[in-house]
Amino acid sequence: MPPVGARTRRRVRTAALLTLVLLLVGGAATGCGGRATTHHKPGTSHEQATGSVGTLLDAQDPTGHRLREVPAEGAPQVQLAARPDSEDGWNLRLTVKNFRFTPDSTGGAALPGAGHAHLELDGRKLARLYGPWFHLSAAQVPEGAHTLTVRLYADDHTAWAVTGKPIEGTAQLTAAAPGQAGHSHTPPSAQPSPSAPPSSPSPETQADRTVTLTVRDGKVTPAPGRTELRRGERIALRVTSDRADTLHVHGYDKELALPAGQEATLVLTADRTGLFEVETHESRLVLTQLLVR
Repeated sequence: MPPVGARTRRRVRTAALLTLVLLLVGGAATGCGGRATTHHKPGTSHEQATGSVGTLLDAQDPTGHRLREVPAEGAPQVQLAARPDSEDGWNLRLTVKNFRFTPDSTGGAALPGAGHAHLELDGRKLARLYGPWFHLSAAQVPEGAHTLTVRLYADDHTAWAVTGKPIEGTAQLTAAAPGQAGHSHTPPSAQPSPSAPPSSPSPETQADRTVTLTVRDGKVTPAPGRTELRRGERIALRVTSDRADTLHVHGYDKELALPAGQEATLVLTADRTGLFEVETHESRLVLTQLLVR
């Protein structure tokens, strides 16, 4: 039997080891601040993981997104200008302050002065914007006077707000009827005769590949797969949706409004290599994947 002193020292060492194990287990369970937490991406701050900037309000913007209130001083700002395009529609410019577009982190936590914008025509959403420029085609704007609105959103899709009001900018534009001044760019001397209407190339003839897709009752036909392209090829995406939605090509930041029951075509040049998803915003459906080599 070991001496009494040896047994005492052994008990002391055992108790110390047990205390250390309990401390380690307790620290792992409570995390920072002594409360339960989850592990987030290495190198990501606690603020980035929780998105605790500002105050999340119960109030919502006109499209149903909750408002994220921030102080007026240093808050994001946006102005919208619309300039007629020489060929079709209008070129829109967003001038922002205290704000940066972050397409790579959309869907993540709300970070100060970061996110994206929504474009609306008379209160109807047309597109999600990830940069300061956007081309609005004449086909998306009915005849008459209209109000364009851009509204700023955080990466978690909450709407930035000051004093309970969403941060947004507006611009007015008027669309003339087809064939009227402002939409016809053919000199009068070169106007075609009624018996020989001009033939303009369809978007498909300007593309190397055409992919035709249909969305009905929440299902995509044909089933989502991969479309392989060589870098530099042009692809036409022909989409018909049974509900109004927005087409978005990730990585290229290309969007297209999808009117309910009408075919819409987006043509883009595959000038970036990688794997890019094509999806719808509202129904959140993956339509296809573009594999560019």
